[in-house]
Amino acid sequence: MYKSVEQTANDIGMSEHQILQYIYAGRIKAVHDGENFLINSAQFETYHQQLERIKEEIEIWKNTPIPEDVDIKDED
Repeated sequence: MYKSVEQTANDIGMSEHQILQYIYAGRIKAVHDGENFLINSAQFETYHQQLERIKEEIEIWKNTPIPEDVDIKDED
């Protein structure tokens, strides 16, 4: 499915200006129809999967208690 730059920016949480810069740099593939760029949204599936995985890892990290260090000595 092809989306406009505005729709793509909303979907992935970036500004339209940044999306256009990525298109011009070749980091995002797009089709120019004479007036607008159209972006195939399938190319962001991996991005969304990686983003979800990172969010899950951050939650696991936040919920993991810090173990007590056995080498710490109370030096008063």
